[in-house]
Amino acid sequence: MAAAESDREVPSALCTEFLNFSVKDTASKWLQVTDLYKEVYHHLARYVPKIYCLGPNLNPQSEDLLAQMLLQAPLEWYLCGEDPSTGLAKLEQNNQPSQLCGHVFKVGEPTYSCRECAADPTCVLCMQCFLGSVHKEHRYRMTTSGGGGFCDCGDTEAWKKGPYCQKHEPNISDSCQEDPLAHLSTDMIARCYNVFSVVLKYAVDMLTWDKEDELPLGLEPPDRSDTYYCMLFNDEVHTYEQVIYTLQKAVNCTQKEAVSFATTVDRDGRKSVRFGDFAFCELAKSVIVRNTSRQSKPLRVQVMHSSVVAHQCFALKALHWLGHVIGYSDALRRILCQVGLERGPEGENSSLVDTLMLCDSKMWKGARNVYHQLFMSSLLMDLKYKKLFAIQFAKNYRRLQTDFMEDDHERVVSVTSLSVQLFTVPTMARMLITEENLMTTIIRTFVDHLRHRDLQGRFQFERYTAQQAFKFRRVQSLIGDLKYVLISRPTEWSDQLREKFLEGLDTFLELLKCMQGMDPVVRQVGQHIEMEPEWEAAFTLQMKLTHIISMMQEWCATDERVLIEAYKKCLTALTHCHSGFADGEQPITLSMCGHSVDTIRYCVSQEKVSIHLPVSRLLAGLHVLLSKMEVAYRFPEQLPLSELSPPMLIEHPLRCLVLCAQVHAGMWRRNGFSLVNQIYYYHNVKCRVEMFDKDLIMLQAGASMMDPNHFLMIVLSRFELYHIFSSADCRKRYNRENVNKDVVQQNNTLTEEMLHLIMMVVGERFEAGIGQVEGCDEIKREILHQLCIRPMAHSELVKALPENENKETGMERVIDCVASFKKPGVTGRGLYELRPECAKQFNLYFHHYSRADQSKAEEAQRKLKRQNGEDTALPPPVLPPFCPLFASLVNILQCDVLLGMLGAVLQWAVEPSAGHWSESMLQRVLHLIGMALLEEQQQLENSSEDNDVYFNFTLKMSRPGEAPSNTASVLALLENLQNAPHLEVHEDMIRWLLKTVAGIKTMRERSASTSTVTASGSRGQEETACDKDKAERKRKAEMARLRREKVMAQMSEMQRHFINENKELFQQSLEELDASTSTSLEHSPALSDAALACVGPRRSRPREKRQVVTCILCQEEQEIRADGKAMVLAAFVQRSTVMSKNRTRPPHDPKRYDPLFMHPDLSFGTHTGSCGHIMHSHCWQRYFEAVQAKEQRRQQRLRVHTSYDVGNGEFLCPLCECLSNTVIPLLPRTMGSSRSTDSLLLSSCEQPGLGQWLKTSGQQIKAMHSAHRKLQPVSTVEETVEEECPAVFNVDYIPTNPYSSTIKEMLTTFGTATYKVGLKVHPNEQDPRIPIMCWSSCAYTIQSIERLLVDEKKPLFGSLPCRQDDCLSSLARFGSACWTAACQPTVQGHFIRLLAALIPDPQVEASPCILDVDMLHLLVSVVLSYGSVHSQDSSGLSVDAVQLHLFHLITVAHMVQILLTSGPEEVTMEQESGEAERGEEEGACRLYNTLRTHVGSSLPEVGSGWHLWRCVKTGILPYLRGAALFFHHLHGVPAPPELHALCPGQWEVLCGYLSLPSNLLQLFHGQQELLEPLLHEWCTHPGIQQTLQGGGVLVSFPRESNSLIDLPDDYSALINQASSFTCPKSGGDKSRAPTLCLVCGSMLCSQSYCCQTELEGEDVGACTAHTFACGAGVGIFLRVRESQVLFLAGKTKGCFYAPPYLDDYGETDQGLRRGNPLHLCHERYRKIQKLWRQHSITEEIGHAQEANQTLVGIDWQHL
Repeated sequence: MAAAESDREVPSALCTEFLNFSVKDTASKWLQVTDLYKEVYHHLARYVPKIYCLGPNLNPQSEDLLAQMLLQAPLEWYLCGEDPSTGLAKLEQNNQPSQLCGHVFKVGEPTYSCRECAADPTCVLCMQCFLGSVHKEHRYRMTTSGGGGFCDCGDTEAWKKGPYCQKHEPNISDSCQEDPLAHLSTDMIARCYNVFSVVLKYAVDMLTWDKEDELPLGLEPPDRSDTYYCMLFNDEVHTYEQVIYTLQKAVNCTQKEAVSFATTVDRDGRKSVRFGDFAFCELAKSVIVRNTSRQSKPLRVQVMHSSVVAHQCFALKALHWLGHVIGYSDALRRILCQVGLERGPEGENSSLVDTLMLCDSKMWKGARNVYHQLFMSSLLMDLKYKKLFAIQFAKNYRRLQTDFMEDDHERVVSVTSLSVQLFTVPTMARMLITEENLMTTIIRTFVDHLRHRDLQGRFQFERYTAQQAFKFRRVQSLIGDLKYVLISRPTEWSDQLREKFLEGLDTFLELLKCMQGMDPVVRQVGQHIEMEPEWEAAFTLQMKLTHIISMMQEWCATDERVLIEAYKKCLTALTHCHSGFADGEQPITLSMCGHSVDTIRYCVSQEKVSIHLPVSRLLAGLHVLLSKMEVAYRFPEQLPLSELSPPMLIEHPLRCLVLCAQVHAGMWRRNGFSLVNQIYYYHNVKCRVEMFDKDLIMLQAGASMMDPNHFLMIVLSRFELYHIFSSADCRKRYNRENVNKDVVQQNNTLTEEMLHLIMMVVGERFEAGIGQVEGCDEIKREILHQLCIRPMAHSELVKALPENENKETGMERVIDCVASFKKPGVTGRGLYELRPECAKQFNLYFHHYSRADQSKAEEAQRKLKRQNGEDTALPPPVLPPFCPLFASLVNILQCDVLLGMLGAVLQWAVEPSAGHWSESMLQRVLHLIGMALLEEQQQLENSSEDNDVYFNFTLKMSRPGEAPSNTASVLALLENLQNAPHLEVHEDMIRWLLKTVAGIKTMRERSASTSTVTASGSRGQEETACDKDKAERKRKAEMARLRREKVMAQMSEMQRHFINENKELFQQSLEELDASTSTSLEHSPALSDAALACVGPRRSRPREKRQVVTCILCQEEQEIRADGKAMVLAAFVQRSTVMSKNRTRPPHDPKRYDPLFMHPDLSFGTHTGSCGHIMHSHCWQRYFEAVQAKEQRRQQRLRVHTSYDVGNGEFLCPLCECLSNTVIPLLPRTMGSSRSTDSLLLSSCEQPGLGQWLKTSGQQIKAMHSAHRKLQPVSTVEETVEEECPAVFNVDYIPTNPYSSTIKEMLTTFGTATYKVGLKVHPNEQDPRIPIMCWSSCAYTIQSIERLLVDEKKPLFGSLPCRQDDCLSSLARFGSACWTAACQPTVQGHFIRLLAALIPDPQVEASPCILDVDMLHLLVSVVLSYGSVHSQDSSGLSVDAVQLHLFHLITVAHMVQILLTSGPEEVTMEQESGEAERGEEEGACRLYNTLRTHVGSSLPEVGSGWHLWRCVKTGILPYLRGAALFFHHLHGVPAPPELHALCPGQWEVLCGYLSLPSNLLQLFHGQQELLEPLLHEWCTHPGIQQTLQGGGVLVSFPRESNSLIDLPDDYSALINQASSFTCPKSGGDKSRAPTLCLVCGSMLCSQSYCCQTELEGEDVGACTAHTFACGAGVGIFLRVRESQVLFLAGKTKGCFYAPPYLDDYGETDQGLRRGNPLHLCHERYRKIQKLWRQHSITEEIGHAQEANQTLVGIDWQHL
């Protein structure tokens, strides 16, 4: 039978079977059989291929339905022995709910970990449990899950306290831990057991099946068809692009289909890409393999028989079903665990669970995910079986990891990732160490996989191939497992645990021995190194092991026996390493200052040296523990301390420190960057705890067991400085003939570094065990020294402190003792500042300072001391005493060799001729002397009797040298240096030292109880020193004051001189100031007592003032005149939806759209903004041409975007670099045309009233109609009746254009730009819509500014920045002039159509309904277009009168609009209204009732006049304010002072300024007989009824300002919302980068292939597409997973912006790296909202892209 036929017949065959099939009968048949296994397999063999995989496209709905009916239902019947719906419900009822939550995390879901109570960072809670737990009051960390872990609520081992949330709190009653199986009958248990074993066996068989064309025994289908699938599998090698390209070629599908295939393969791990017979599929396979095998291994493709695929699909379904069923009861869960872990016939490791684990790397992603989920919901939820599973996991550990190394999938989908669920449970980890020797297994597996060694057996990481690098990354996951095992330290040890831990330690030492001395370096001499050696791998290994090494030491610290054994083992390992290191070095003897020592000859600058010494460092750590745990004092007999050879211990760490010193001194420059980087990391906070710090400790340990003189001589020898300090006349300074300057420089640096090292060896005592300190003292000191550099934010401090394995620094416990917190403002972040009382603990030579830090700290501390008026010496701080094991270190400070060195340096400083010493060398010597003196002072203060004090530095420093050379003593040299002129900087420090010496002498004398006279004498001496000191400071301060005064005097003299020379310039600017501040009233005496008015015949006439501006490009001044050179303002025009009340309106078709009327929902507007910088038009043109030329050149060179798009006419303002895309010409204030100048003299009473004007304008319009008809090409000859036209209106008159050619050109430029941007069309200078777009932009900009002022509670006038003021003036004046650049009849036609909306005109068809017109837009357009009509009118009618009539008409129309849309009255208390108000209320009622008579029942009845008047008054206010702004800027009439402030009585003043009565209803009632017919016409427009009855968009007034959406206060609510958001296009898949639009609240799936759409011919991501629908191309988004705000504009522009969410330390957390809880900061959110309302988003992006070039390279359109 052909495939096609079978295809057709299957459904019908299935239907008959389906009808004849009885679930109950099948189940009861199964209950009778003996071999259930065979029976079920037979059933599945028959039905599965008939349900699944019947064609190329899978149909999951019907498949699931049929599978449920035919396959799962019988199993459930069999399981329950009755109808499953009742049976399962019973089970659920009897079940005790589990105390474990076990919620498995989805990708991106928020997880919470308590930093106070969690046993380790992997213990997390889901949001529901967290909110119901005690931890939400604690310090917690919030992160987003990578998917796959589960919630630890209810696990008592995971939490130190509060393990349960309210939901999982165990009941006291059911505390008896009974076996859950007790509730079930034996019969039921047997049935469950049978079903589970069959189903699980089937699933395991099918998922681990690797034959493509046949099935396991018992599943062969009765009739076999010839249908195959070509199945493509996922790998992590090929990119999306490669797969998509290959698929398009192989199975010729479209790009869209290929993308969908690739997405599914990536998500599920496999996807069939072709269905058909074998040959057809094989062909596709060969193409795919051929295409992808070029660069790397080919994609994995298999041709599989459809029945195999069908059974695999059902196997997954079966695992899902098992997971679902065991959810009903703990008993079922336990039976399933038992079935899974039961040993198979093959013995060891053959259970079904083992089989699945061991085949993990052969399965595809989807299958792995399903069975891992099942493991989690079964094995890991049952504590008994979790243990058994853990043992199997540990047994198979090595094989699983080896498979994982070969597998190319991420660790998330590997079974090895379950280690985090098992090894982090403390009891389980210890059980696995003792029973399965897990620690040794992990380390051995790790070492085996790093195979590259050198001859000495050390690791060698040279030139990794990609494959090896990949493997190395994989191997690191083993270290993670080891960390999990060690993360919680044991409280009590069993002998077995000791034994196994020490065995593990042995293997760990083997690993460290392979690292000891790896990557050795040799100094390059002569020429630079050719190839940078590989150094990163070794450091990666070191970083990964840092925590492990620390944790090993912590384990050792919890048990004395373990510590002693570990110490011995480590020492043996080190001795073993050293025996291998003996490079045949010959012994030499050093002698100096009467001491001599034997050592070996070794030069760091000539031999091999390595920075990796983990064995020595581990020993150093253990040595400190011996002291800290006091083991060294209690069991000295058990420790091999006597066998230690101190010179051997210090040898390698010392070489390492010398290497650093030599690199600083520039001796290793030719070794390239790899060495510099190694030194950097050696000191870096990530590594230093187990590298630099431990080397220092090793030196301290060695030195404490040696004669200090011997120690110092060895140090000198290794620093290669021995020859300088040991020569007999070293103080006279070896004066070899002209020694090379570089060598001198190097030796100086080395001496400085060596002195610093001695300071550190003696002074670093803040590690518990070395000094007598607490654990928290060390971290206090770290924080203190960081804050001495400058105040720091919390995150900076955290970065500067070492983290422990729990990612904690311990900072929060101590920060408040040393610092105070300062909250942030709207920008910036909160800072910690050092408490002043802590400054005295500052140590200039703190061992973790880099050189840069040190100089910054020194500067900051000296500055602070100067401000507080103290002297600027920075003496060493007082130190805690050493522990007994290290006590002998102090003697270094008083040994002969050191005194010899100090004396030498001081001697050199006394005679500073040659450059063999440096200031910092001297500074270090003074510091060392200070340390010695303080040490002596401390001992004297703490001693009870004189004999205690063995430390006598003062004695030794005042002793001169030996007989032959008779050198001066150190003290004498200091006194010499005190007044040396070249050492002014150190004067304070030397003075402090001498004072301290005097103080110590006093103490000694006092303790020797000598006569009091000497004591008082010395005190007197001290006081005089002190007085001198004060006097000296006073003198300096006085000098400084005189110098300042002199400078100030000189400056003011220069200023006066300048003003005299440029007198007239200053005079002029003063006059202008005067003019602008005084109002213009005095110039029109007739109106001096009248109020200011900005519209109408009574308009106040401001004095004509010359307006002179300066061009920013050529700096020339220019007066603005109509016939002069054009001056322009840089401007930016953009489409906007900021004020839109209807975001659903589809965008209009630009070719046919008529923008004459703006709908009141303002769905799209055009906004014009400006930075306010003025240029000559020709300067600007020259500048823009240069920008264009540069852009063309740049494009040929390199294809990167700039922050502006020249092709779109964009440029950056030459002065402020603000993004602009056009220029607005500046025009003088002109009123009317030149013909009607005399008419201005007509008094206002001669101006026609409303009726007269309506009649005249009607005639004028008719005349224009006929004139325009004549212009039309006449096709049919019509009888045109000549209208009788007013004589003074000349239709044929062509007015002269008052503007110069450059201004005309600029009028066209700006008009075209606004038209192009506003309508998204190509520029066309002849298009009749240009003037409309300009008027509309003017109105929209005014409306947007008016809203801004309201939102920010600012007065209407006087609060705008001048750039917006200038912009509005230019827009308004441009609008009134733009008709001169367009064709006059066109503009007149616009005027006619605009007026027809108010005064119906039979010759204009399709006038809009009054509810569909925004009145401010209408007002602006009518007023500005009237110029074209007025220019032909010579009747003496003033423009002002017409403007007033138009304004009044539109105001009435707006009132009608408000009343028609006013909602029903809210029930509020009626206010008692005064007399004046009553008139207004009555008027409102009358007008409303008139409207009701016209409109009919659509308007509800409103009885309250008060409500109506309030509606009118509040509704019309924005329009009036907008009108005031418009007329003010058009005519330049100054605003009344009341409108410059927010004071009461604004309404009356505003109405007066606009020449309106304050009771607006008089406008209607005063002219009722004229307006009544108009009203009737408006109300009977068919659109009105339609809109009122819900047909169109009804906007009510006043329009509320749009805001950005409300965000939740707690950021985790957002993360939660985003984690449940699924990608709308890829069937319920979680979105990778959910992004929230802050304008409309939509959640989008950003930055992914699945949601790309096509926009104007190119593929764009979801966010970019959304900006065009929602924000006219501009968008503000919050990327939820990254906690980042994203600004987008157009397709090529974007930037990231700081989010409005801050943690408690006032910092944002972009990328959610720190995980502190975040809360909404309302000020910052308002700031973002203000940027949006001001239309500054694009400008903000421009500035960001200019400042940060990396932003330019991002493909914003794909977000």
